[in-house]
Amino acid sequence: MKQVIWEVRYVSPPPAIRYCKKCGRKSEFICSNSFRVNAQRKFLDIWLIYKCSHCDTTWNSTLYSRINPQSLSSEQLEQFHTNDRFLAEQYAMDTERLRRNGAKAGLPDYTIVGEDICAGVPTELHIMSRYQSQIKIAAILREKLNLSQKAFEQLLNSEQIKSVSVLDLQKCKLHNEIILMIGTDALHHESLKE
Repeated sequence: MKQVIWEVRYVSPPPAIRYCKKCGRKSEFICSNSFRVNAQRKFLDIWLIYKCSHCDTTWNSTLYSRINPQSLSSEQLEQFHTNDRFLAEQYAMDTERLRRNGAKAGLPDYTIVGEDICAGVPTELHIMSRYQSQIKIAAILREKLNLSQKAFEQLLNSEQIKSVSVLDLQKCKLHNEIILMIGTDALHHESLKE
């Protein structure tokens, strides 16, 4: 059995979807990759700054509230002060943090890097990601394998594509790694062509 690895690489973090007072409706707020650090006596407040994609209104997503500066390493504090892009990405990709801050995470822009799967060759497929995401496994598979919704459903029903850990591939979302088994008939079924 052939082993293939696909890596999901993020072009941009997910937008935060929340109400914009200036626009008067829900809007996408895009991560600016900038932090705001505010010192109040012996405590720090740290936010990641987002901007409305329509009007540039800013929204500060809380990272730390009233924390002792000693609880962060000097390196991490420096990263906040210098707007370290990699640190901003780590926080921006945390969809659970967005939810706690009253925003819904949209879908990030991404690309899928990895070799194509050969028709007729049983394959163990590993889909890898540095971050958990709202992206559905079904969307990744359909995009990379160039499948219609109907063709994808037929492959699932015939168990030509299945999860090693028995996940519902129609509903499950991307975590750090998922392993799938792709059968011999998965990509050259005449009945699947549309």
